[in-house]
Amino acid sequence: MERESMEFDVVIVGAGPAGLACACKLAQICQQQHEPNVSICVVEKGSEVGAHILSGALFETTALDELFPDWQTMDAPLTTKVSSDEFLYLTTEYNHVRLPHFVTPKTMRNSDQSYVMSLADLCRWLAKQAENLGVEIFPGFAAASVNYDENGAVIGVITSDMGLDKTGNQKANFEPGIALNAKYTIFAEGARGHLGKDLIKHFKLDEGKQPQHYALGIKEIWELPEDHPHNNAGEVIHGLGWPLNETHTTGGSFLYKLGNNQIAIGLITDLNYHNPYLSPFDEFQRLKHHPAFSKHLLGGQRIAYGARAIAKGGLNSLPKQQFPGGLLIGCDAGTLNFAKIKGCHTAMKSGMLAAEAITHALNAGNQRHFEPDYESLFKASWLYEELEQSQNFCATIHRFGNVAGGVINSFEQNIWVPLFKRAAPWEMEDPHPDHVRIIDQSRCAPITYPKPDGVLSFDKPSSVFLSGTQHEENQPCHLKLTDPSIPIETHLPKFGEPAQRYCPAGVYEVIVIDAVPRFQINAANCVHCKTCDIKDPSQNITWCPPEGGGGPNYRNM
Repeated sequence: MERESMEFDVVIVGAGPAGLACACKLAQICQQQHEPNVSICVVEKGSEVGAHILSGALFETTALDELFPDWQTMDAPLTTKVSSDEFLYLTTEYNHVRLPHFVTPKTMRNSDQSYVMSLADLCRWLAKQAENLGVEIFPGFAAASVNYDENGAVIGVITSDMGLDKTGNQKANFEPGIALNAKYTIFAEGARGHLGKDLIKHFKLDEGKQPQHYALGIKEIWELPEDHPHNNAGEVIHGLGWPLNETHTTGGSFLYKLGNNQIAIGLITDLNYHNPYLSPFDEFQRLKHHPAFSKHLLGGQRIAYGARAIAKGGLNSLPKQQFPGGLLIGCDAGTLNFAKIKGCHTAMKSGMLAAEAITHALNAGNQRHFEPDYESLFKASWLYEELEQSQNFCATIHRFGNVAGGVINSFEQNIWVPLFKRAAPWEMEDPHPDHVRIIDQSRCAPITYPKPDGVLSFDKPSSVFLSGTQHEENQPCHLKLTDPSIPIETHLPKFGEPAQRYCPAGVYEVIVIDAVPRFQINAANCVHCKTCDIKDPSQNITWCPPEGGGGPNYRNM
């Protein structure tokens, strides 16, 4: 197939905080070194920058302070500082206890130097700064595959073909994808990036590492009347316990007062859970009925919904990030600090370090597709120090649960790390990938979830509608089954086909036609959370990008 090609010095895949911070830092360095001719391109699969961005989000300004020291005078969308911070243990569906600060890990305490904000808004702001610095940004173009040279080095990416029908045949408006060639390509796709998976396998970047671990974050935004009694901008609440503790599942909940009469509420469910009957979506609907949360929502209106996988394994799961021709950064690699439940500042810093590494490679006159030295910069940075100090956090929770694991983590973060400036000498590991932890349905009691009341709890179709998700219907299914027989012949009798429940968007269904069960994929519902790619027990589902521009259209998530 004849493809157009475009040549750049650097191509960045993904306009999230890591990719955009990398683009801005790279352009800044080029200006400082009087190298205005270095060409930088950012390709983004969302219809616009921010369309596919979802985060809590509590934001620590550490990296932003370095990237734009005068951001406070540049109309950055950070206006709501944390005004109060509570940590609750939900003991039952009606009761809770407030945990004192000395019990809570220091990493989870939020000072008035942290902000509650929309990450999508911050990314749109970063995109403007990047464009002002001369960076080219192409939204609506999904990078479908990695381009390798004859020696196996990365030489760029190819964007997805546009205008294919469901059977893969060309429609009248067919346009082949474009080859974006670069001296260096930086991958910043977010958690469980499909190209990141390819790169990790191709270069064996995860050898000697424990598997990456993930959680599913589901989030809604509610709008309150101005006279609502709980309309307190900057208020932060985190919760543990109910409802996930009823199935011995780890995770947690959050509620952030964003300002502008809006609240963000969500549930994070660790994807190493055992019970195939568990539905993270329905657990979230239950959560909103707890009195500790319902009092903040009653009288308000739900205006947005979304979901996204979170890479939470930390330093012990972090693959090698450099390879011939490029780098893997941000949540595509897994730089989120789960001990803080924050990943925006760490993603940005990894992007800024990547910009320095690429600049050194370009300045050294190295041949195209040389392996940039990111590792030495990373290990000398505060990013490495922060991830090293919390490297045990995730595995401790996985091994001992929220309560006992929380006590161990509190001791480490509140006593050991302040004294010794490093992680405790014990090395916590979780060597089991999340998808293998699910067990046979015969060993679990079915879970009956209450019907949504339309006031606090809702169904999946109405939720997906609020995500703004749209896909071209007549295109190849972007959710690929390696073996189409596995869902019905293997997963249905053994696990009750859990894709029906772990997907937060109603993509997967088992329907019965003439007494014969069939597996149905409603790909148009997909919010690109990547949960199916992670949790499928047989690793039978592969998420691939649909036509560029398809998917959710988040405005302020």
